[in-house]
Amino acid sequence: MNYLLPHKIFQGLFIILLSTYVSLHHKESAMAKISMDKMLCSSQLISAVDAIVNRPTFNRVNWGILITSQDTQKILYIRNAEKYFVPASNTKLLTTAAALQVLGADFQIRTSIYQDGEGIFRVVGRGDPSLKDTQLKSLAQQLRKKGINQIKQLIVDDSYFQGKMVHPSWMWEDLQYYYGAPINSLIINGNSTIVRLFPQTIGKRLRIIWDKPLEAYYWKIENNTVTTEKEKPGFVKVTRDLKGPILKIEGQLATNDKPKITVIAVFDPIEHFTRRLLLSLLRSGVYVNRVFFGSNNKNNLEVAAVKSPELSKLIAEVNTSSNNLFAEALLKTLGSQSKNNNRQDTAKLGLKVLQKNLQKLGVTPQSYKIVDGSGLSHKNLISPEALVQTLQGMTRSPQFKVFRASLPIAGVSGTLKRRFKDTPAMGIVQAKTGTLSGVVTLSGYVKPPHYSPIIFSIMANQTGKRTSLMRKAIDDIVILLTQLKRC
Repeated sequence: MNYLLPHKIFQGLFIILLSTYVSLHHKESAMAKISMDKMLCSSQLISAVDAIVNRPTFNRVNWGILITSQDTQKILYIRNAEKYFVPASNTKLLTTAAALQVLGADFQIRTSIYQDGEGIFRVVGRGDPSLKDTQLKSLAQQLRKKGINQIKQLIVDDSYFQGKMVHPSWMWEDLQYYYGAPINSLIINGNSTIVRLFPQTIGKRLRIIWDKPLEAYYWKIENNTVTTEKEKPGFVKVTRDLKGPILKIEGQLATNDKPKITVIAVFDPIEHFTRRLLLSLLRSGVYVNRVFFGSNNKNNLEVAAVKSPELSKLIAEVNTSSNNLFAEALLKTLGSQSKNNNRQDTAKLGLKVLQKNLQKLGVTPQSYKIVDGSGLSHKNLISPEALVQTLQGMTRSPQFKVFRASLPIAGVSGTLKRRFKDTPAMGIVQAKTGTLSGVVTLSGYVKPPHYSPIIFSIMANQTGKRTSLMRKAIDDIVILLTQLKRC
């Protein structure tokens, strides 16, 4: 029998480790070479972007692009940058930038209950879009702790915001769902409600379960659905009647299908809020005799109050999740800060405040025309120039860190979580998405590893193409920006 001497054992181990190191080193070198091979001189960017947008499949697409250096504002690529485009949710960049400038990152929205007289109480909303049942419970418990267990008259004051609850140019199809929910002074649970549809035994209608069980007594349901045998294709369509709290449900699910979840916009947000508040009061042992709807600006004695999270968190919800309700509430909040705002349309006042403060950031007033704060309207018109000016202006603002932190991170968070995965853009691009029918946009910041920081806006209108195809093209352009180098 042969034995290896100890020094020969170590020698063998050393040879194995050395060969492993060389192999890994060669792999890393190869990867680095591949990465360097993909690097792009800034002088090559124009032809590289042109090669994407000039593909035959995009012949009828209207492109607007502006790419600049963040530090020097040097234009790296430009195409139709001064022209108007439907921006979709890129509009939220303007809204949140103005809100931060005017209100500050620590601003909070207060919801109050006042005592107007013996047994007379008034709840006053100021458009907190984050208000939920938890906060209503807190209001009720605050009253109970002060020994208030009977309310003769409860006045529901929804007058803080004036004007229409939805913009008249919003598509009627959108008004049915959570992303087109109405915006008023007393918002609760996003002014929406969740309904779940479960398959039953074959031949039976789908079972309807509300997340808030009381909603079942408020809505009229037209259930034209059926449960089918296993593996049969399922489809469900849920629509809300615009004339009343009526849901029309059509379609089918197989017995082994997962439940279908739909989030519906409430029909009457003031009534909806009142219903939720009365329930919270009752559960806390506070009984209400009568309810009235009206306004009274006395604000004599505040007996209960809750506050929203700081504005920094609200705008993170706007930009990261692209929350329309939050964006519209912030626009109206801007309007509520105006002097002489009594009885005037709060959203229109908010747009004036927005324009004034964007101009201070260096945004050309003529470079955009918007009618809402979320981008849901097809009447919004913004140029790539305006978006880049907004992004550039915020880099000089004390609020820049908060603003940038509110944007989705490529491949990591929000509406960009599933985009740019395993690409050079992952983790180094922060940008706001935008999507409507025939519209795909993306604007934001890039921090390339071998080039100075970049600001970009890419807008595609009248696409006539699948959204996924347009997003892929836009993503290809952004990936080019991450590979820029000085040469």
